[in-house]
Amino acid sequence: MRNLILFILTLQFTLAQEKVTGIVIDTNGKPVEKVQVQAPEIGISVTSNSSGEFELIISEKALLTFSASNYETYVTEASPGEILSIVLQTDLSATDNITSNLQLIILSDDELNEDDQAAGNISGLLQSTQDVFLRTAAFEFSSSFFRVRGLDSELGAVQINGIPMNKFFNGRPQWSNWGGLNDMLRNQELSLGSQSSDYNFGGLIGSTNISTRASEYRVGSRITYSSSNRSYTNRAMFSHASGLNDKGWAYAISAGNRWGESGFADGTFYDAQSLLLSVEKVLENQSINLTLIAAPNRRGKSSPNTQEVYDIRGIKYNEYWGNQSGEQRNSRVKRLIEPIVMLNHEFKFSPKTTLNTNIAYQFGELGNSRLDFPGGANPSPTYYKNLPSYYLSNVDGPDYTQAYLALQNLQNDGQVDWNRLYDANITNSNSDLNAAYVLYEDRSDDKQFTLNTSFKTYITDDVSIVFNLTHQKLKSENFAEIQDMLGGSSYLNRDSFDGYAFNLEDPNALASIGDKFRYNYIFDVDQTEAYLKTQFNLKRVDGYASTSFKTTNYQREGLYRHGAYPNDSFGKGKKLSFDAFSGKAGLTYKFTGKHLLDLNAAWIQRAPHLRNTYANSRENNFIVGELAGRDLELEEINSYDISYILRAPKLSIRLTGYHTTISNASEISFFFAEGIGGDTSSFVQEISQNIDKEYQGLEFGFEANVFPAFTLKGAASIGRHLYTNNPSVYLTSDDFGYLDFGTAKMKNLRIANGPQEAYSLGFEFRQNYWWFGFTTNFFRNTYVDASPINRTQNFILDSDGLPFNDYDPELASELLRQEEFGEYFVSNIVLGKSWRISYGKYFGFFLSINNLFDSVFKTGGFEQSRNANFRELRDDFALPKRLFGPKYWYGRGTNYFLNLYVRF
Repeated sequence: MRNLILFILTLQFTLAQEKVTGIVIDTNGKPVEKVQVQAPEIGISVTSNSSGEFELIISEKALLTFSASNYETYVTEASPGEILSIVLQTDLSATDNITSNLQLIILSDDELNEDDQAAGNISGLLQSTQDVFLRTAAFEFSSSFFRVRGLDSELGAVQINGIPMNKFFNGRPQWSNWGGLNDMLRNQELSLGSQSSDYNFGGLIGSTNISTRASEYRVGSRITYSSSNRSYTNRAMFSHASGLNDKGWAYAISAGNRWGESGFADGTFYDAQSLLLSVEKVLENQSINLTLIAAPNRRGKSSPNTQEVYDIRGIKYNEYWGNQSGEQRNSRVKRLIEPIVMLNHEFKFSPKTTLNTNIAYQFGELGNSRLDFPGGANPSPTYYKNLPSYYLSNVDGPDYTQAYLALQNLQNDGQVDWNRLYDANITNSNSDLNAAYVLYEDRSDDKQFTLNTSFKTYITDDVSIVFNLTHQKLKSENFAEIQDMLGGSSYLNRDSFDGYAFNLEDPNALASIGDKFRYNYIFDVDQTEAYLKTQFNLKRVDGYASTSFKTTNYQREGLYRHGAYPNDSFGKGKKLSFDAFSGKAGLTYKFTGKHLLDLNAAWIQRAPHLRNTYANSRENNFIVGELAGRDLELEEINSYDISYILRAPKLSIRLTGYHTTISNASEISFFFAEGIGGDTSSFVQEISQNIDKEYQGLEFGFEANVFPAFTLKGAASIGRHLYTNNPSVYLTSDDFGYLDFGTAKMKNLRIANGPQEAYSLGFEFRQNYWWFGFTTNFFRNTYVDASPINRTQNFILDSDGLPFNDYDPELASELLRQEEFGEYFVSNIVLGKSWRISYGKYFGFFLSINNLFDSVFKTGGFEQSRNANFRELRDDFALPKRLFGPKYWYGRGTNYFLNLYVRF
């Protein structure tokens, strides 16, 4: 009996030595649950329970990592038999919403080169990542419109509760649909780079799933007030989460308001509200969650300008607004209200097998306003005939008097003259004439239904399989609607320049406030995707492989019969169908727990987005390439990257090399051009097909904990992103129909995607709940967006179809040299502090000041394509100041964001 007792005691002691136990708490001594405790060298992990306790079986000394949402990752070494007490520090960057641009997909509501978006407020994804490089890209690089690996946000996937949020029109998520709900959108699962997630196949720059399950929110309330001079000037938010009660119910609610008369750019008002309600019922092995999201918002846009205009008025100048009755009124307003209703069900067959089923319905309006002038002069204060350069370029010699008057007018006023527009319309009304000016809105009214189901099971403790099936159906009605007659009586629904009826079914219709006019059509979209992923986690090797099949159907239905296209605009057009296969795979080899090698590869096919599918959807049913006799093909993407990762207790490093190619892409531009076919002027649609692009470069990031409270950090991105072929280009227009321009000499030109080189070096100091940081960033290799039409055969041909007799190849090469913007530095500081008022109650603040030394720099721009041939462009360059030089966006000068909060 004694021997048996000794054996049991010895066995218990031996087993106790084979494990590490402990508890994880926060800085207030409160247990932290759902902490992932990993021993990466051994390839095992556990999760802390509701009391913060954990138990991990190890047989030898090992490196351990402790990570949890809203906390900084903690790294230490432990031996069998140790009992640990781990204190996790709050990640201020994740919990206190340091800025509104904290994510790896650098996405903006006002990205460059978009008619409905200008260079202003950057709102990225809502949570930062622990990756040492991507944290810097999100916090430090985004204000310069830096793009991770040069790729657009359409190549990142965003879901809410497993429901895809990327738009069919351009592939980008519309973040304004849930803006101002930061407290409720912190629960995120992030897959980096091209890695597939458990929720969808994803793209190349990450996949994020936001969970709004009511039971997952931190119990308590929070009140936040923010002040800024970036986009809005004030923000107020309230949020509350009940936690799960004894009957299995939980709810969470958040409401907010963001407002301001003007952001950093003049005349850019902001008016946005937000509401989220989440209610969940948890049963024994399943849960049902209902989420309602509504975020109506309006904001004034800012204009890109030529350098001449910036030199006169400065980088805050915005031509879109003017004073009316003593108040600022912006003619270009983006208005959005698209509520989302979601019902999510989770069923757990066993601890290893889960089925999620999600249904969502989204509906609402997206509007972008602008002035139309069918019977008046162009109301733009920076129209080229209103600038000093126009009078200095007079063919009879410079008119210095008129140039001076134009300069004085732009300096002293230079805004939309609303009173003049009203006067012109009133005069027309008194003479029984139609309106000379109206304010109208380009509208997209969407109704989208999504059904998604996801099944996940663990075949073994180390191998899992995910199968996901998603179906989406969209009906999008697109039309123009008059918002304000500006004192006029009626609008004749005809093209005022060429006389075409916008709708031959009612060719002389008169429109007024609230009426549809100009164009009216419907997009019908159906898409179904099946996705399969397997993942394994072994002692030395982790890996995954995934595949996707996606079928996409588009159809346009014209509700107007356009006068220029009577047989190709009305009714349903050709139904398009695209079947796309894609695959991804990745491996992580762990030399030790500290040293890792990570490899990822992806081959992706995708249907072109709606915006690049129809040549001119507002007027006709023609498909891109149809008039040129070319098929519209799937885009193909090939990508791979390789990384070395060091994860030591006081030093983290990642070095990555990447290479991506995109082929068979299409792009469409709309502009007024002179010099078409020698001397023709017309409003045209420029369609580029078979575009090939290449993105390659290096990423490096490090964080070194030099002292317990002092961290040194740095990052570098060195990219080379360019066009690798000469795409096919053709033009369409109401005036001449179709012109094939052959190919554009775009090969080896740089892609205009922000700075292609970016460097950062800084430090953070954290002690006693104070946080201070300083960073200096350096940017270079930013390029203007090159015009394809200026690089086609049209550039050298006279009206007789022969080359210009005075064509100079060397001069032409200089005229078409792609502009590179200057290099520049931007320094930022951050300061934060939190106080414990009493148990469970906290007060804190966060202040960030960006561009501390008020650097002036261009973030992007585009060549105007108005001068479409050699003579036109040569003569423009020869002027004292170019009439049609590139238009630019400038970065913000010194700006700040102050955040105050109370949590209880």
